[in-house]
Amino acid sequence: MYYPEEIIEEVRQRTDIVDLIGSYVRLQKKGSSYMGLCPFHNEKSPSFSVQSSRQIYHCFGCGVGGNAFTFVMEYENYSFVEALKYLAERAGVKLPEIEYSVEAKQAADFKSRLLEVNKLAAKYFYVQLKSEQGRAAYEYFKNRGLTDETITRFGLGYSSKYSDTLYRYLKQQGYEDSFLKNTGLVTLDEARGGRDKFWNRAMFPIMDANNRVIAFGGRVMGEGEPKYLNSPETKVFDKSRNLYGLNYAKHSRKPYMLICEGYMDVISLHQAGFTNAVASLGTALTGLQANLIARYVKEVYLTYDSDGAGTKAALRAIPIMKEAGVSVKIVNMKPYKDPDEFIKALGAEEYQKRIDNAAGSFFFELQVLEQGYNMEDPDQKTRFYHEVAKKLVGFSDEIERSNYEEAVARQYRVDYDMLHKLVNKYGSQMIVVQGQAVPVTQTEVGRRSALAKKEKEQEKDGVTRPQKLLLTWLSTDTTKFKRIRGIITPEDFSEGFCRTVAEMAFTQFEQDGAVNPAKIINHFEDKEEQTMAAALFSTEFREEMDAAGQKKAFEDTVRKVKQASIEQRIEAAVETGDMECFQALLVEKNRYKNQFPIPE
Repeated sequence: MYYPEEIIEEVRQRTDIVDLIGSYVRLQKKGSSYMGLCPFHNEKSPSFSVQSSRQIYHCFGCGVGGNAFTFVMEYENYSFVEALKYLAERAGVKLPEIEYSVEAKQAADFKSRLLEVNKLAAKYFYVQLKSEQGRAAYEYFKNRGLTDETITRFGLGYSSKYSDTLYRYLKQQGYEDSFLKNTGLVTLDEARGGRDKFWNRAMFPIMDANNRVIAFGGRVMGEGEPKYLNSPETKVFDKSRNLYGLNYAKHSRKPYMLICEGYMDVISLHQAGFTNAVASLGTALTGLQANLIARYVKEVYLTYDSDGAGTKAALRAIPIMKEAGVSVKIVNMKPYKDPDEFIKALGAEEYQKRIDNAAGSFFFELQVLEQGYNMEDPDQKTRFYHEVAKKLVGFSDEIERSNYEEAVARQYRVDYDMLHKLVNKYGSQMIVVQGQAVPVTQTEVGRRSALAKKEKEQEKDGVTRPQKLLLTWLSTDTTKFKRIRGIITPEDFSEGFCRTVAEMAFTQFEQDGAVNPAKIINHFEDKEEQTMAAALFSTEFREEMDAAGQKKAFEDTVRKVKQASIEQRIEAAVETGDMECFQALLVEKNRYKNQFPIPE
């Protein structure tokens, strides 16, 4: 952590979380909390809770949660330090100058200069586009149907037909060769000196989610290869971790994103009103990009080129998106090649109809699969149905699988019972691994491991829920600490993250006489850990219960936590062969097995 804890806590204390989140989300008071529609997933009924007294938020729908820092990091895609600086400025807190190590300062300065020079280059390209020598590129954009407003919004530009104009301009601005050679903007060699990476190209600045120019794409004007050229990777640009257009798409707040293949597809869609369009950067969709998308939406529509290459790209992207927890549909743009052509030919209204009628990824895969079989030939038709049955085995949820069996039976006019039997046959021979059905013989060890892991997770959930409920209760009403004194300690919470947070809560109560969940969350910089910590203090319980009901619910929760703790210690005693400890624990177990009084 770069800043002292007291400074971070001052910023947090001077930031009212209801006021902060209320500037992004419409909140309504409900009991002791404020409720609204979650900005991180699509929902119709409010499940997003903001608690003024504890200065935390939690969504009971998608599970996100944290304090003011977490919200800004998640919503704006900021790092912790960026969120701290943003909130400090908002709260009027002056942050101290931080002393970095020499290496850290050099790395930070280098990245800062990279962003600075990229921004300067983007402005230079934009000015060139509006000059006489950039007329060809400007007319190219206009002929592609782009308005001046769109050109300005995306910062489109032109790189001179001379191969060293940007290099000479940057040298005039004081940038030295030793730095420029690592920017991805120029190349240097002893024979020819400095040369521009991009020249005689229509330029597309690539921005990260925070609107910072991190790289460029360029389309050649006239003849030349390659037709499209992207910046090489640098300290601020990793093409596998970024998406073109995300800086705008993340603000659309639509429940899905459109994934395209090219810059012009994204720009044309945005101009037509589809501001949730993004594109991968010259490569096939990666798992890192899928995870990035999953932070904003849980559904995507693939709107790739309608040719064979686009179909293959879609088939590769489907399992990657599913692995990230994002459902997939495919937009059919035929007879047009891509979204740009489609919009120009038929307009936004017709494109929306294609979105509304997009095929689910499973039926798209079946359509592609069917093309490899002659459905007029009985043998090939039979083989096709067998392959369909194998794919149906990939649905691990029985209800979902049954629904798809019915849909396939209707779509392909095949007897449902026959198809169901075929699926069951392959189901006994195969196992689902990462959404794909594979032969059992190849994965028997993995199958047993997966089942054991699932059982362990289910058992763990039965253990951790009472612990989460108890922490929520303790942070809501600290008088309950007195009631559990001598019964519950941090050691009664599951090892790992849950126990760490419990230790912080107990220590905080001993020192301050209260538990401040928002302050505890401050101890974690990772957003996933912040969400986990918030969840430990946000378990739902029925506030409308009368006093007797709450008393019984609290005592039941304490008993469950204690019993689970004793069971874990009994297992440890058995493993170590400590029979004396084992006998003592059995006595303690019997004590907590039945009703027992908890001090008032």
